[in-house]
Amino acid sequence: MPIEQQLVPTSRLRVHTRIAGPVDAPPIVLVHGNVSTGAFFEPLMEALSDRFRVIAPDMRGFGDTEPAPIDATRGVRDFADDLRSLMDALDLSSRPVLFVGWSAGGGVIMQYAIDHAEHVAGLVLENPMSPFGFGGTKDVRGTAYTDDFAGSGGGTANPEFARLIKAGDRGNDSQVSPRNVMNAFYFKPPFRVAPALEDAFVAAMLKTQTGDDHYPGDTTASTNWPGVAPGTRGMNNAISAKYVDLSGFAAIDPRPPVLWIRGADDQIVSDTSLFDFGFLGKLGAVPGWPGDEVAPPQPMVGQLRGVLDRYATAGGQVREEVFAECGHSPHIEQAERFLAAVRNFAETAF
Repeated sequence: MPIEQQLVPTSRLRVHTRIAGPVDAPPIVLVHGNVSTGAFFEPLMEALSDRFRVIAPDMRGFGDTEPAPIDATRGVRDFADDLRSLMDALDLSSRPVLFVGWSAGGGVIMQYAIDHAEHVAGLVLENPMSPFGFGGTKDVRGTAYTDDFAGSGGGTANPEFARLIKAGDRGNDSQVSPRNVMNAFYFKPPFRVAPALEDAFVAAMLKTQTGDDHYPGDTTASTNWPGVAPGTRGMNNAISAKYVDLSGFAAIDPRPPVLWIRGADDQIVSDTSLFDFGFLGKLGAVPGWPGDEVAPPQPMVGQLRGVLDRYATAGGQVREEVFAECGHSPHIEQAERFLAAVRNFAETAF
């Protein structure tokens, strides 16, 4: 079925939203991650819309949603509250909804479930960020390296990547151009989508708002390695463990079923992430690394598994599916398998 695009007024902001499928069908909401938009879900939306009402909003600071600032001190709650206001505006707040969260979007839907568990039919966590955010933690309990959470926040982003986004770079001359970053890290090389779709995805990335209030956020200097700590504004600070802690998900009640899908070769959300200063320091790519005792690689997968294991022990249903030969985007790289997994999960969740 065709995808409609609407700018939906809500109580918090105007949310650009893609919608497809029958109005009275069971609703599935797709939540994207960092430096992306709902456009990355369009092929999945088309495939699901025969049997489901499929909704893919752009988060604040991304796509064509009103560029309201991100208050990082709330962790990912700005996004979760925006999602709730969208559910209200679409008359879905009292219906059970299945949520699919990709990357940082996985953290958003976990926060949504913490706040509104009774309205969640199920959660599909696709290569989700750690429940303790991104960077600066050293064990499965999410313990920070230092009191100021050095190694996380806005200063961890590559400034040239942010500059090229702002400049609207669509080329591949720079190693850190949006196109090259997508093909090297969103997907497992040598995977490539068709040229027209690749151009559409790059165009979506370039709709990322940049600066202190958005991506990557403001930066605070630190006397601790690697010299940067979280600020209080913008995307990468919002996913710092200083402000985000989703471990409370393990105790929510009621407990919707969870399907955790991840690419085995993800280089972004991984226990050996090439975006984590702890791992980069260990590789020698960031000078002055203080060693494993102080700043080991963040065990992102292990941190999520610990929370989901506690969730299962409390009575929740959790299933993990690992896609071999797959990177950060199973819904694109192995679309048919991902679609089948979501369909099967939805049949049992609704």
